[in-house]
Amino acid sequence: MYRNTNAEVGSKKKVVRIRIVSGNQIFSTRFFHLMLQSFTISNLPEAVQSFIQQIGTHNTIAFHGPMGAGKTTYITALCKSLGVAETTGSPTYSIINQYKTAAGKIIYHMDWYRLNDEDEAIAAGVEEALYSGHLCFIEWPEKAEGLLPPDTLHVIIEAIDADTRKIVI
Repeated sequence: MYRNTNAEVGSKKKVVRIRIVSGNQIFSTRFFHLMLQSFTISNLPEAVQSFIQQIGTHNTIAFHGPMGAGKTTYITALCKSLGVAETTGSPTYSIINQYKTAAGKIIYHMDWYRLNDEDEAIAAGVEEALYSGHLCFIEWPEKAEGLLPPDTLHVIIEAIDADTRKIVI
């Protein structure tokens, strides 16, 4: 589903072009400032802390990955690490979940899997969340990619095996 168009990826940070494809159809081409990170459930809190340091000033973070890759699990760990005490979960049916950190900051977690197009996303209130200035984590951003702010940080999550995941930033 995700093809790295560069022949080699080293351990150093570099920019790579990744095409998001399904079959023979290219959905989008993204340029990533490459950071590779592998993790398991046992070291997820440490992986998330490292990721938080990479976010920088990005308020919108789009998580790409196939079903079962671990997007919701990773976002749940991010929310916990950022100080969300309430129960978090996938907003597959609600489209948008709003959480509040202990410091009073708002985090939006969106799952666009069930959206058919950008009009449905707008009707669900996605734009209001995206341009609120609050941190937004989005699963299945491909469903309404045209609504994403230009400075969106794109992240790919892939399963390496049953227990290990890899993220590419």
